[in-house]
Amino acid sequence: QVELVESGGGLVQEGGSQRLSCAASGRTFGSYAMGWFKQAPGTEREFVAVINWNGEIANYASSVKGRFTISRDNGKSTLYLQMNSLKAEDTAVYYCVAYDVGVATTRAPKHWGQGTQVTVSS
Repeated sequence: QVELVESGGGLVQEGGSQRLSCAASGRTFGSYAMGWFKQAPGTEREFVAVINWNGEIANYASSVKGRFTISRDNGKSTLYLQMNSLKAEDTAVYYCVAYDVGVATTRAPKHWGQGTQVTVSS
């Protein structure tokens, strides 16, 4: 049973920074791609970023490219999302996801965390 537990959400001012973490358990973390999605009120969940199994390849949504950085520590089975230059429109619940392949993929994630709220005040 794969378990993903996000942390690090909260309230931050526009222009500020926040780092999300996702602790994973239940399988070999370092073998699979990981990612982040977000969902704002009244909208569908949308892709934010994905990282391949060894952390060497990452892809981002155009809305966050240059501001957000996804990374992973396979020794700690932990995924991160560093968010800089935050905007009000980044306000959403952020979900950690795990894929069933090792490459940075566009296919649907296999596993989802419970989500952590990030609120950016303007």
